[in-house]
Amino acid sequence: MTGPESEGLPVRRAVCPGSFDPITNGHLDIIARASKLYDVVHVAVMINKSKKGLFTVEERMDLIRRVTGEYGNVVVESHHGLLVDFCKERDIPAIVKGLRAVSDFDYELQMAQMNNGLSGVETLFVPTNPTYSFLSSSLVKEVAAWGGDVSHLLPPPVHEALRRRLAEK
Repeated sequence: MTGPESEGLPVRRAVCPGSFDPITNGHLDIIARASKLYDVVHVAVMINKSKKGLFTVEERMDLIRRVTGEYGNVVVESHHGLLVDFCKERDIPAIVKGLRAVSDFDYELQMAQMNNGLSGVETLFVPTNPTYSFLSSSLVKEVAAWGGDVSHLLPPPVHEALRRRLAEK
């Protein structure tokens, strides 16, 4: 083993949470950037039992593993419950969130303040690459369902999985 753990140094950990149904190039951009700043980046696929996803949690996790494998320091897991509990269980002091617009900031600031108040976990906001500032999984699914070309918005394995899933419906 190489890296900070083998040298007895503290490991810098962060989490990138989301539903990732499916993961987009915008999500991937934030994860890639976080992977350059932290020794280990946990991608937490958050489970919301009240929402019916297009992909199962296991399918989402598999797709994320496939498209983040090249980074070498990304761990993909799922979690049902409070994100701060996920962080406490894994000794993760930082949450990394991408911000697309001012409207994201309003909501995310409240979440960051709540998470910090509950557990001391810090949230780092990363401005989204302008190329992806409009992008959301919901929008991608809607456009694709109507036959629009979303291939440039998704990693190729994810686009193929989305195309197959929509063909099944």
